[in-house]
Amino acid sequence: MKIKTQKILAIVVISLSCLTIKSFAAGGGAIVTADPSKHFDPKGKQPSSFTIDLQNGVRKTLPFQDKRDFEEAKKGFIAAPPYKQIMAESGNVAWDMGSYEFLLDGKSFDSINPSLQRQAILNMAYGLYEVLPGKIYQVRGFDLANITFIKSDTGWIIFDPLTAKETAKAALDFINEKLGKRPVVAVVYSHSHLDHYGGVRGVIDEADVKSGKVQVIAPVGFMQHAVTENVYAGNAMVRRAFFQYGILLPRSPFGHVDQAIGKNTASGNSGLIEPNRIITKPFEELTVDGVRMEFQNTPGTEAPAEMNTWFPDLNAFWAAENITGTIHNIYTLRGALVRDALAWSKNINVAIYRYGQTAQVMFASHTWPRFGNERILEVMSAQRDGYAHLNNEVLHQANQGVTVNEIQNTYKLPKSLKEQWAAHSYHGSEEHNSRGVLNRYLGYWDANPTTLIPLSPKDSAPLYVEMMGGSAKIQAKGKDLISKGKYREAMEILNKLVYAEPKNQSAKDLLADAFEQFGYQKESASDRNSYLAGAYELRHGVPSGIAPSGTGPDTIRAMTTDLWLDYMGIRLDTKKAEGLKFVINLVTPDNGEKYAIELRNSTLTNIKGEQAKNPDLTIVINRADLESIMGGTATFDDLIKAGKATFRGERKPFDQLKGMLVQFDPIFEILPGTVAAKPASTPTKDPFKQDQMTVQSVSD
Repeated sequence: MKIKTQKILAIVVISLSCLTIKSFAAGGGAIVTADPSKHFDPKGKQPSSFTIDLQNGVRKTLPFQDKRDFEEAKKGFIAAPPYKQIMAESGNVAWDMGSYEFLLDGKSFDSINPSLQRQAILNMAYGLYEVLPGKIYQVRGFDLANITFIKSDTGWIIFDPLTAKETAKAALDFINEKLGKRPVVAVVYSHSHLDHYGGVRGVIDEADVKSGKVQVIAPVGFMQHAVTENVYAGNAMVRRAFFQYGILLPRSPFGHVDQAIGKNTASGNSGLIEPNRIITKPFEELTVDGVRMEFQNTPGTEAPAEMNTWFPDLNAFWAAENITGTIHNIYTLRGALVRDALAWSKNINVAIYRYGQTAQVMFASHTWPRFGNERILEVMSAQRDGYAHLNNEVLHQANQGVTVNEIQNTYKLPKSLKEQWAAHSYHGSEEHNSRGVLNRYLGYWDANPTTLIPLSPKDSAPLYVEMMGGSAKIQAKGKDLISKGKYREAMEILNKLVYAEPKNQSAKDLLADAFEQFGYQKESASDRNSYLAGAYELRHGVPSGIAPSGTGPDTIRAMTTDLWLDYMGIRLDTKKAEGLKFVINLVTPDNGEKYAIELRNSTLTNIKGEQAKNPDLTIVINRADLESIMGGTATFDDLIKAGKATFRGERKPFDQLKGMLVQFDPIFEILPGTVAAKPASTPTKDPFKQDQMTVQSVSD
């Protein structure tokens, strides 16, 4: 059976703090294997005896007899809807929980690390749950995150309205059907990732927010980080996310099984309504429609802008995404600024001492609640210690000479934490998080001069291949290592061969075999997805028919003009700019902004609030009209003809800039020989079009 990759459409969505790519085949839903015992890929392999031995070892050494998580995940269940799919307005399947039902067959799959399979089963919760009788409810399994409903005096206060309008609306409709219809009086965004605000238009109307009828509450810095973080490297992050999120992997025991904090991400319409109440203080109390809440700002933890919430009259603690059913990413594989594990631990510690002493229920934006004070303190302490140990032990070893190229092999979680499920890394991993911590403090260089300015792999690999005796010997040794279960060693040498001979399909297939077995063994969903996605691309190449989506209008409106101009500087082809100079003034009268944009020394810069005295060109356009250009629905020439934009001075700098801006290819090669040769580049489009950058976000 050959996967018809031409029919695969990946809708790519990025944003400031997190990212996901959503994929579906023609007709909706990822490719699903009907028979879980059969591999979906004709080149795919069953688990080897070494992989099976490793999985059996995991089954014997971890505390699978501890069933408390399963009891807590089921507690308070009210009802599940009769449907497993939620349709998007555009006609595709926005959400398909049924595609993972092979996990509920009661079988232990040797192609899935048993610990990860346990997490994947726990994340199969689907329906309406009562967290605190008569007051707090969650709808789970409608998206990557949970949507939480607090019953207020007259309506619902919603915490984190999911990724998509369609899934959030379905959740609201379902709880109203089961518990009686109530108006939404407030929405709380716990943090600046898309799966926690993108579905807001499915539960409230923006006019009610502007009038003050509905409050939208968010932590300080929310809007900035919901639009800006990681935009600059967005195209690269989109491509890398194919690996971390396993976007194109079929949902199968041999493919995608879980996203660690939930099953997957919805593929619907995402939006953003600007908050009308910002929490600015470290601790801030607010009463909304009879519900008293204290917000704890926790900047720099799981998101740059994030907050926990304490309900003092209910003894209930909302942990946002700071405490869930997994140790999270300190370094996220799709690429992002490294998070501060120590600050994360300290913020959890503050919550322990301020709220944890009396909390009777702890619930969060992902996974399942915890009940009873002793249990809550156990989980909070495990995660506090997990992040602190990661930070401290990595730096302890670094101060004894362990480098960024070694720490992944020397850092180990202590036995006492390994025996606690809440300290396991399903979203992050001990290996890549430990490298992230060391990189945060000491950077990527291991202090060996040899590695300071290393050769590129394509240049160094032929030297290794020649010295190792050529392709035949390397492949023979690779087969031997794979036959002995030495997958990492096989990867090391086969990777060199693939870089040296990117058209050598037998070498790529061997490397894919090693990737696949190692992926089966990984506890971290991110690591598993990365190895299995790498195996797929080595065997078949990068699927065709993949294209990025346009940016949503809500995000475009929230994007600052200077961020957009900065990104234009990143898109500049500096070789074409050699020797050119010009200055452009940009004026947006409707919001009173002005910018001076200068090209000099093959660099495009801008400064807000200034105008050059003698510009080559002045562009005048209302910011509201500029947004149509930013969103790719209009060009400057379109708006000039419509009388909505004017050029004063020479047009030449504009045309020069237009000819120097690159439209980034979202399907660049990561593994050698996986992207087919492309035709000559297409003509550059309008320089102000934003069609190669998408800015939205999801948890990672």
